[in-house]
Amino acid sequence: MNCISIFQHYKTLTNELQPIYGKNEATAMARLIIERVTGDEITKIFANPDLILTPEQQSLVRYYLSQLKLQKPIQYILGTTNFFGIELQVNQNVLIPRPETEELVSWIIESNKIGSPSILDLGAGSGCIAISLAKHITHAHVFAIDISEKAIKVAQQNAASAGVDITLAQANMLAPPAQIQGSPFDIIVSNPPYVRESEKQYMQPNVLNNEPSLALFVGDNDPLIFYEAIAKLAASNLKNNGLVYCEINEALGEETASIFTTANFTDITIKNDINGKQRMIRARKG
Repeated sequence: MNCISIFQHYKTLTNELQPIYGKNEATAMARLIIERVTGDEITKIFANPDLILTPEQQSLVRYYLSQLKLQKPIQYILGTTNFFGIELQVNQNVLIPRPETEELVSWIIESNKIGSPSILDLGAGSGCIAISLAKHITHAHVFAIDISEKAIKVAQQNAASAGVDITLAQANMLAPPAQIQGSPFDIIVSNPPYVRESEKQYMQPNVLNNEPSLALFVGDNDPLIFYEAIAKLAASNLKNNGLVYCEINEALGEETASIFTTANFTDITIKNDINGKQRMIRARKG
C-alpha cells in the first residue's frame, strides 16, 4: 500500500467522488484533501508523481473519503474554509461561507468612501463578513451579532486568528440589543435567513442535512421577516446617507426592494451575482 503514489491517491479520490458530486466538484475535493493531508500544493504533487503517503496520511485520506461519501460538506470535514483570502474555522454551528457572500463583501469594500466607518453585521455566523470588512477597510469599527452562542464562539476564534478587532455579541436581530439602539452606524450589512421552507426540495443533501437550519430557512407565510427587521433597525441606527447591504433570495428581489422603499430608503440597487442572479441589495438612508 505504501507504494501507491500520492498522485494515484488523488486520481482514486476523484474517481470515487465523481459519481456523487460530478467531475468538477470531485476534482476540487480531491485537491483539497491531498493538499490538507500532505501540506503541499497540488502542483508539487503533479511535478513529483513518485511521492508516496505515509500510513498515517493514507488513513486520513480514507477517513475524509468516507465522510464525503456520506455527503458531509468538505468544509466541515476539514474544519476550515477560505473566505476572501482568510482561513476560517467552520463547523455545523455556522453556515459555510459562499462565493456570493464574497461578492457582497467586495461590493461594500469597493463602494466605501469613509476613512473609518462604523459597521454593524447582523447575523455574524462564522464572522466571515465582519472579519473581512475589518481586515480590508482601514480603521473600520465593526460590531456583529448572532442569535447563536455557539456561532459567536466560532466568530470570536476566527477574529482572533485573523488578527482583527471586532465586537461580537449574542443577540437576535428581530429584537436587537440595547447597546446598538441609536448607534450611528455608517454601514449595516446582513446575510439573513432567506430560503423558504418550500425551497428545501431544491437543495443538495450535503447542505440540507448538515448546515444550521436556523441560519438558512424562513417560513413561506412570512419570507421577508428578517428584511423588515433590518429595514426598521437601519432606519433607526444608520447615519443620514448611511448604507444597508443585504444578501437576498434571488426570487424575491423586487419584494425585498419594496420593503426598503416603504421604509423611506433611497438609491435602492439590486445587484446580480457572477451567475446573473439577483443576490444582493443596497439602500441608502435619507
